[in-house]
Amino acid sequence: EESLVESGGGLVQPGGSLRLSCATSGFIFSDSPMSWIRQAPGKALEWLSSTWYSGTTYAGSVKGRFTTSRDNAKNTLYLDLNSLKTEDTARYYCAKGVGDYERLPRGPGTQVTVSS
Repeated sequence: EESLVESGGGLVQPGGSLRLSCATSGFIFSDSPMSWIRQAPGKALEWLSSTWYSGTTYAGSVKGRFTTSRDNAKNTLYLDLNSLKTEDTARYYCAKGVGDYERLPRGPGTQVTVSS
């Protein structure tokens, strides 16, 4: 059974940083494109980043501030969040695959709250 579990969220001040992790199992992680998405309170899901063989892409809202990486030996996906803003407050999810992110399998998410 495929599993994705995010961790690393928390409360951080504006301008701060966090590293989110997504531990996976039940599928061949090294062969799988992966994505990060988020959902802020009262808002729709927002795609943030996808990584696959040809590289990594980012949404304009996070490009230059967030960095996606992966450790295929640990079956883990990461998202480094820097220069955080209050509008980055959301629940962050990792998802297996790219494309129609609303339909991708994803984990339960981890909450990031940016507040002073």
